[in-house]
Amino acid sequence: MGAVVSCFESLFAAIGGCIMAIVNAIASVCRAIINGIVAVIMAIVSCLTCGKAGRRGRGTTSAV
Repeated sequence: MGAVVSCFESLFAAIGGCIMAIVNAIASVCRAIINGIVAVIMAIVSCLTCGKAGRRGRGTTSAV
């Protein structure tokens, strides 16, 4: 009886692992699509603002 329970446990563990892999793949595809859209929008904004938007201010230092 213990062997049958062990077989079912490993079967459900394999099915759970497969489902998790599918969910991770879908999340990775969604993340890649969103990153692509953000990159295109950032390129458009950079083009429209002559590259001034989104930059961090550079501190000016003067040597005396």
